[in-house]
Parts: sequence; C-alpha cells; structure tokens
Amino acid sequence: MPDSMTVRALGLCSGGLDSILSALVLRVQGIDVHWISFETPFFSSAKARKASQNTGVPLMVRTITPLYMEMMRSPSVKYGKNMNPCMDCHTLMFRLAGDIMTERGFDFLFSGEVLGQRPMSQTRTSLRYVEKHSGYDGRILRPLSARCLPETLPEQAGLVDRERLLDLSGRSRKPQLQLAEKFGVTDFPAPAGGCLLTDKTFSRRLKDLFDHQEAYPEKDLELLKFGRHMRLDAQTKIVVGRTRQENEQIGQCIDPQHDVVLKVDNFPGPLVVMPGAGSEPMLMLAAGICAGYSKAPNHTPVAVNLQVGSRCRQVMVMGIAPAENKGFLI
Repeated sequence: MPDSMTVRALGLCSGGLDSILSALVLRVQGIDVHWISFETPFFSSAKARKASQNTGVPLMVRTITPLYMEMMRSPSVKYGKNMNPCMDCHTLMFRLAGDIMTERGFDFLFSGEVLGQRPMSQTRTSLRYVEKHSGYDGRILRPLSARCLPETLPEQAGLVDRERLLDLSGRSRKPQLQLAEKFGVTDFPAPAGGCLLTDKTFSRRLKDLFDHQEAYPEKDLELLKFGRHMRLDAQTKIVVGRTRQENEQIGQCIDPQHDVVLKVDNFPGPLVVMPGAGSEPMLMLAAGICAGYSKAPNHTPVAVNLQVGSRCRQVMVMGIAPAENKGFLI
C-alpha cells in the first residue's frame, strides 16, 4: 500500500479472543484498527471494554435496543435453538457499523468470525447472507478465515495484504491459542456465549413476553434476567426474588407508578413485583405466593404489604407452598 495512505478499519467486537486476534492481525499490517460494540439488554459491551483496555484498540459503544427489538419481532431468518436470531442480528450490526464506517471515513469492516466455528451463523452460506443483506457487500473482511473466503474489495484494492491473513476454519481453538501466545495475549474470556438469547430459560421468558405484550419497555426486558417468573393469567405476571441481591436487582427494574410491589411484613422474604398491576384475585394469589416463599410460619395468616408508588395497603393471606406454584413458572 502507498506509504502516504493510512488505512482505517472498523471491527465488530464481542471482546472474545477471536475479536482480539482479528484486530491484531490487521494492526501488524499497519492498519489503524478501531472497534465498535453494540449493547442491548441481551448482551453487554463489558468484555469489549476490557479487550480495548488490554490491547489499546479504540472502542465505540452504541445501544441499539429499539432497533434490535424491531428485528426480534420479525426476523427474516428463523431463530436458532432458542430465541437467538443470529443471522439477522449479525446483519443488523454490520449494517449499523457500515453506516458509521461511511460517516467516519473508515475503509472497511472486519470481525473475528471463523468459518465453520458455529453451525448456524458461521457457515459459508450464512456469512455470505449477512454480507449481502448488510448493504456492505464486499467490504466485510474476516481476517482469521480470509484466505478460505472470496477476496474482498479492500484486498483487491491493496489496502490489506491477503497473504498475511489467515485460513482458519472449523471448531478447534488450538490455532487461536497459538496465535494468542504469539501476540502475547493472555487475558481473554472463555469461549462461552455471552448472549442471553441462547439461554433456554431466558428465551422462554422472552417468548412469554412477546406472547402477552405488544410493547417492551426496557425495564421489562431487564427484569427477565432476575428471579422466578410466573404467569398467573393472560394479563398477569409476577417476578419473585430468590436472593437479597436479586431483590435489589428486581427493585431497580420497577415502574413505581404502575407496578405492584409485594413484601411480607415482619418476616424475611422475597421482593415480588407484578408489572402493570392486576385484578384483585391475582393480587391475592400473588400475596399468597409471596408469603409462601418467605420465612413466615406455615399454616398461619401472614400480612403482606402491597405498594404502588406512594400508595400502600396490607392484606392477610395464607402462604402458598412453593411446591404448589410450579404450574405458574415460565
């Protein structure tokens, strides 16, 4: 490449080893690499921030929840094993990254994807699908598998030396670990998925939300991460804290003007929230469940406080044993 030219590349970064290596493979060619990480309630940028700190690769973070939820409701390609729309997810992220690439004068996009590493999202067909539908066909480089894939526009233009890119494929991690040792990379997360949409329990809760609500405030999405979720009827759901920490986390997701908060009086027990309130029979049922998970004595009427905003009242209920609540669990 000409000495006077500074080639700039923008990469999608999850913070995993493959993301790190893809940036370093380009950086040793003299390319000015930057990262972008997208956040939703389903995945965070925490690992990407740490990778940026460790490597010195500049990082941009963008929250994309509204756009992501629009995609989630009607993905063009079917979900994976759970509620993970991997191909549409990657397409959206590359499209958004491509817009930033254009705005900020980057020359091409890159990612740490490895051909054949994941059975749904990293096959030759799926990588091609994402590139074609992102709107940036030919401008997405996968440095770790580039020599197994068709030549991209930046390679053709001489912005990247294809011979110095890699030809990794398959699920083995051994080549990446050897490359990490070569680059002196020692601090990286285990190759476990960081997306909650691949989690079976979380996906059930999200599907239940989709089935019963038309709008999805971000606090409702955050609430899916904590506690026991119970569907009492078509209009009513409760979330029951399991630990003191979860009680605190659930408390941070409450809409004080609309949600009912239940707590047993005078005995340790869970924080229970009923998003959007509910009918009187459902409130009494929720109070019984709340009492059943508390330290209150069995077979004795228990006082449960019900609060919405500044309004509070107390009801007396018999606790419902946890074993009797399994049918409500989502």
